[in-house]
Formats: sequence, C-alpha cells, structure tokens
Amino acid sequence: MSVLIVEDDDRLMDALRAYLRKSGYATTGASDAAQAMESLGADTEVVLLDLGLPDMDGIELCRLIRQRSGVPIIIATARSHVQERIRGLRAGADDFVVKPYNVLELVARIEAVTRRWRTAVAEPDHDQVITLSGLRIDLASRQLAIDGESVDLTRTEFDIVAALARYPGVVVPRERIIREVWQTDWHAYSRSLEVHVGSIRRKTGRVDVIETVRGVGYRVVGS
Repeated sequence: MSVLIVEDDDRLMDALRAYLRKSGYATTGASDAAQAMESLGADTEVVLLDLGLPDMDGIELCRLIRQRSGVPIIIATARSHVQERIRGLRAGADDFVVKPYNVLELVARIEAVTRRWRTAVAEPDHDQVITLSGLRIDLASRQLAIDGESVDLTRTEFDIVAALARYPGVVVPRERIIREVWQTDWHAYSRSLEVHVGSIRRKTGRVDVIETVRGVGYRVVGS
C-alpha cells in the first residue's frame, strides 16, 4: 500500500515514514502543497494530510486532491477545534486525527479507510436503486437525488445515506452505522458521524432528511 504523507515538519515526516515502512507501507513525502500535487499518482492509496503547510492551507489542498482523485484522505493536525474537523470533512476528507496521536491508531485508521475504499471500488452494488419519500439512492452509480435534483455528496456521506436506506423502517444504531461505513467498532468515530450527518442535511437543504433518534442512532426520512 502506498501512502502519501504531506507534512512540513521534517522530523515528524521521517518518523512517520520509518514507522509506516516497518508496518509494510510504501511512502512518499511532500513538504508542501505543490509537492503533494506532483506526488499524487494513480498508485497513491491514501493521503495523510497536515493542515499547516507553508504554501497553502491544508483544507484548500484537501479540496484540490478531492477534485482530482477519490483517494482516501486522513487529515492529521494539531488543530483540535471541532470547526476545523467540520471544514476538513466538508472539504472531502474521510477521517481526522489530532496530534499528538498514537501511531497504532493511525495505522488502524489507514486500514479502515482504505478497506472501505477498496470494497466500494471492487464490489459495487449493481442495479440497486432505493426510493424513499422523494429520495433516490443509486447504489451502483453512488448518486443521491432529492425530488429529481442531484446532491453532491462525499464518499463517506453517501455511505452513511446508503447504510441508513438499506434498513427501511428501522432506526439504525450508531454502532452499526460506524461498523458499516468505517468498518470498525471504535467509538472514536461517533463525532465524525455527527459531523457527516450535519453536512448531509446542509447539502440536501432538508434538516429532516436524516432523523436523529436520541440515545439510539439515525433513521433516513421516509423509512
């Protein structure tokens, strides 16, 4: 597996590359946005992205990468405020870790996002369309439309909608959604789930598109 590390701290870069190589990963390093875009290739399987870059804010770089590629992006930064997480996830990131982080957790997160990405690419749900109260969820083309209007969702946002729509009439527990979307049982993804649900509501223009059932989980509207 090839990991592109975008990090302007040379010592941290060297430490990360050494650890990931020992864990069986091929790595490429980039110290700024320009290098990152040059290094991003068809063989890149995950991007580990710092936000504090010398030539461009990492959020903007995240948007540029997402425009060019569907590769999983994990933001790794010292910015711990929830608004930074929201900005990163809305820009197209798949996950967000705050420095200092445990490298074992980082590797597990890399494994989770790449496993989900490979599954989506290798095993698409052909000829499956779910229709619920004005929503049209095409699992094969991974597109959501509301009343005939297409809604531009990130990969993770679509996976959440699809996970809910597969259980019509059922409140889906948070743990099940996290297990299906991130393929892990970690409660660390609970906040990420909340942020993504908020983003889905904002993009669809309907706060009721996903119903929150407090203390349990979520239900897609019309189910």
